[in-house]
Amino acid sequence: MLVIFALDCNLREYLQQNHNKLTWKRRIQIIDNIVGGIRKIHNENAIHRDLHSGNILLFNDTIIRISDLGFCGPADKPLNSIYGNLPYIAPDVISGKETSFASDIYSIGMLMWEISSGRPPFINFENDYELALKIINGMRPKIVPGTPLEYKELMEQCWDADPEKRPDIGTLDDKIREMNRLSYQNETNENKTSQMK
Repeated sequence: MLVIFALDCNLREYLQQNHNKLTWKRRIQIIDNIVGGIRKIHNENAIHRDLHSGNILLFNDTIIRISDLGFCGPADKPLNSIYGNLPYIAPDVISGKETSFASDIYSIGMLMWEISSGRPPFINFENDYELALKIINGMRPKIVPGTPLEYKELMEQCWDADPEKRPDIGTLDDKIREMNRLSYQNETNENKTSQMK
C-alpha cells in the first residue's frame, strides 16, 4: 500500500504563516518531531550537516520530515568543506573543526529559537564573514519574551559554543519529550479548570 502525503510547506513558510496562532504545546510538538528525526539519523551513526527550517517539510499540517540529506553521511567520514546555511552552522564548524553530532545539536538550538520567534535566526544580518565572526565570538539570537524557562535553558545548552557542553541527541530527545508531556498535562488541567467555571 502506497501512502502519499500532500506537501504543505517547509517549516520556515509554516512559521511565517502560522506563528501567531501557535500555542507553546504545538511549538514543542514541532521540535519534538524534528529531534526524533535527527535521533534516527544519529542512531545510524550519520550527521545531517545542513539542518535548517528550509529542510524541514510539513505534510498535511502535522507530519514532519527532514529533507535534503545530500550532505548527510557517516560520522567517521568528515567533509573537506563547510556546507550549510550560516545562521545554523555551529561556531566550532565555522572555525574549521569537523562536523559532528554536536554540530547538528547546535542547528537544533537555532531551530528552537526560530520556532519560538517565528523568524529565521540573524535575519537582519548578511550571511557573510562578519556574521561568521560574530557567531564564533558568541553572538546568539535574543530570547523571545514569554519563552518557557525549560525551553530557553535547553535551547541555550544546544547552542553552547563548546560542543562538549551541548546535550547528546538522546538527552535532548528525553528532555523535549518531557516538555511535550508536561505541556499536554498543563493543557488538560487548564481545560478541566475552565470546564468547572
